[in-house]
Formats: sequence, C-alpha cells, structure tokens
Amino acid sequence: MSTQRLQVQPESYTDSVRLMSARRSMLDIDGVSFAAAVMGTEANRSELRDRDFDADELSGTGANDLVLAVTADSDEVATEAITAGESALSGGAGGGVELGQERPARTLEQGVEQLTDPNVALISVPGEYAALEAHKALTAGLHVLLFSSGVSPEAEIELKERGVELGLLVMGPDAGTAMLGGVGLGFANVVEPGPVGVVAAAGTGAQEVMTLLDRWGAGPSHVIGAGGRDPSSDVAGRMLELGLRTLQDDDATEILLIVSKPPAPEIAASLVEGLQEKPVVAAFIGLDDRELSVPDDVRLVTTLEKAALACLEVLGRPTPDPAEGLAEVAATAADGLSEGRRSLRGLFSGGTLCYETMVIASQRLGPVHSNTPLEEDWSPPAPDDGHICLDLGAEEFTQGRPHPMIDPEPRVEQLLEHGRNPACAVVLFDVVLGHGAHSDPASVLAPACEEITGQDDGPAVVAYVLGTSADPQGLEEQRQALRDAGCLVAPTNARAALLATAIAARQPEIAESPA
Repeated sequence: MSTQRLQVQPESYTDSVRLMSARRSMLDIDGVSFAAAVMGTEANRSELRDRDFDADELSGTGANDLVLAVTADSDEVATEAITAGESALSGGAGGGVELGQERPARTLEQGVEQLTDPNVALISVPGEYAALEAHKALTAGLHVLLFSSGVSPEAEIELKERGVELGLLVMGPDAGTAMLGGVGLGFANVVEPGPVGVVAAAGTGAQEVMTLLDRWGAGPSHVIGAGGRDPSSDVAGRMLELGLRTLQDDDATEILLIVSKPPAPEIAASLVEGLQEKPVVAAFIGLDDRELSVPDDVRLVTTLEKAALACLEVLGRPTPDPAEGLAEVAATAADGLSEGRRSLRGLFSGGTLCYETMVIASQRLGPVHSNTPLEEDWSPPAPDDGHICLDLGAEEFTQGRPHPMIDPEPRVEQLLEHGRNPACAVVLFDVVLGHGAHSDPASVLAPACEEITGQDDGPAVVAYVLGTSADPQGLEEQRQALRDAGCLVAPTNARAALLATAIAARQPEIAESPA
C-alpha cells in the first residue's frame, strides 16, 4: 500500500527551475511513484486533490506557499524523498555561501552595487511585484527584460511610457527571449551573429526566426523582445517602435525584421512607416496582407519561415526549399491511417508556434479549438473529433509550475491521451532548445511518441525541433531521437503545421504549397 506525504512551506516563493530540480530529486528516489514541487495555486491544489492528497492540508495554501508532495512505497521512502526535495531547493551539498565569498544580491539595488557598469536588469518575480522592480531598474538607468507575467496592462503602459522618455527598453512583460550584443537573455539559442536586427512581440517567434537565420547563414545582430501585448491599441507598439529606432542606428544591423501576431491595424501601419534607412521585413503572423498597405520598400509576410526567407532574399543570400520531400512523407503517413482518424491534436510549449500552427491549420481544416483561440467560439471544449491546439506555456498551465520548455514531463500524459484517441489522425508538438530549456527534452518525450507510433492503427506523430547545432542539447541529436521514436520531423514550424494538416486532410499536396 502506498504512502502520501505533503509538506507546505509558507511564503517560500520559488522559481520554476528550482521547482523542477526538486521534483526530479524526489522522483530519483527508488519507490517514489509520484512527486510534485509546486506553488500552492488553486490549479495546483486541485491537481493534488485529484490525486487524493489531503484537502485539509492544502486548504490554507496560497500562490506564495511552496508545496512538496510525494506518493511512495513506504513512510521511510516518502521521508527520504521530501528530504531530497528540500536539499535540491536549498542548493544541495555545498550550496551555501563559503567563508569570504560575496553573498548573492537579494535586491536589485544590491545587484547594481556588486556589478561594474550594469546596463540590463532581468526581472522574474511574481507579477504583483514585477512592475515595482522594473521601475527601480529604470531609475537605476537599466534596460529591462521583464520575464514576469501577471503585470496589468495599465502598469505595462506606465512602464513603457517611462522607458520611452528615458530611452530605455522595457522588454515585456512576459518577454521570454532577447539577445543584446551577442548575449542571450531568458530562453535563448546559440547563434552566430549576423546582419538581421529582430524586434519581436513574440518569444518563440523570435527564437524561430533567429535559429532559421542562423541555420541558413544570416544570423541576428540583436533580438529585442517587446512582449505580446505591445502591438495592441492600448500599449500602442511603444517598445516595438523604440526597438526599431534603436536598431536603425546600429552599425551591425543591415536589415530590420519585425515579428508579431497581427497588430492593431493602426499600430501595424505606424510601425512600418518612416523606416527608410534600412530594408524592412514585417512578419505579422496570420494577417491577411490585403488588410494592410505598406511602403514599397517593406516586405510583408505572414509566417516565420517566410520571414527568414525574405531576409535572405533581401540580403542576396541563397534560399533553401523547406518543402522538399514533404508531400511524399505526408502521402505515406496518410495512407496508413484508418478512415475514422481525421483530427489534428497539437501540444505546444511555444505560444507563437501554437498560434502560427492554428492559422495554417484553420485555413485548411476549419475551426481549431484552443485555450488561446483564433475565434471566440473556438474555445474548449472541442468535439470528440475536433481539431485542437493547446499552448501549454500559457499562464493557466504555468502558474506555480515549470514552463514546458523547462520541464517537458507534463506533456507526456497529454501526448499519450491524444495519441490514444481513435479520432486522432496526427499528434503535433514542438521541442524548443537553447539556454534555459530542458537539457534533453527528447529523452522525456520520445518514449511517449514511441508508444503512440507503435500502436496498431495509431496516429502519425509530427515534431518540430526549434534550435541550432550549437545549442547545448544538440539540434540533430534531438531530431534523431524523435525520428528513432517514429516521429516525422519537419524543418520549420510552418512546415510541421502543413505536414500535419496534409495528413489529417488526406491532401499531401498541401505540404508543397507556400506556408
């Protein structure tokens, strides 16, 4: 008979990297069948109650309280696991500060004092405190990468108005990626520097274009992340505009690339007007290019793949053919499916990759239901045979738990659930590599893929790996591990979406069409 153990540490907010480390340390103990290291949000409490943990012990916890939970073979094993989790959270053996060693800064002000001429602050604290810390950074004369989510639109506007006045970037909130002067911030890939200056209101959108540019021989000079709300009417593209002006004056930047979900029409027009000193490519994902008139010297595209290819064309560099061979792959996969398998199921760690996929899939398959839907009436629940794409990096999935780029484990159950659905024709997912991401995500996801592809009359599994050959996980090693598990691995996110929709629709020629 198994034993369950809970430990609550009040007012002990812990970042997602340490939470993942604690969970893995507990799972590494022989005899542990389940372990969780989470913040006490309602979603996490509900999940633990569903696993029969004591509701009374959980009832008083809140979002700033740390919860360790274990299901084990015995009391002794449960105690050992909880101890291992605590050790991981405290840094383990030797994790303290040695005699004579400078203590880590506990405040932004201490950090500024300890460094020589700092110029950027990366802020990752609970949303209710994030705006205040960002204002402190601006006061100290620092650009800000605001990794935190949960910042109100009003606070964002105030921060960005002040940033514009001071000539300082406020990247975010919920900005996951930037690269300034060759230094990656947040989730960042290892790329060779090049001539393309990227300004993006899309985290994994920025990563997609910077890795494709690197792969195809024209890397980024800088990547400035503005935050997903920046191109809205309220925020008015303040940081996108400041980022573009900054890169206009940068000697290493030869071409400007704007990446965003469809901005408000007036914001899209203002962003591309007056940028005459350098060529501009604007990738407004999913925007009907008939809806926007742009100057003749601006290239308007609607997918991330097209954005990278357009930059190569403007620079006079050779362009690859990402569609090569995909029609044959789609046809072979579709031929192996029974007639009842018609639905697409996408499970994404990258919000922009999910959005781009939904745009492509909905044009070919019809409504795609999602927690971040393109249309209001495409919200869950979906019909049993409906098309679904989930952004598992959205706030409702990540409150108090690691982002799926950091910990891919929660996707395993979802992959298996959708892979066992008799209506599912194709399971589609992304893997994002780089600094900040899991050290070997394919090792976690491949066994589930192998189980899905090993079924009699099972669905196809399509994967896209976002990364570079220099990323610590190894791009080709991750791709090969997924191929070995039976996955069809696409060269870009747009091609993964086209390949998956071609299989679901039994129309392999779609894979040859422009993305």
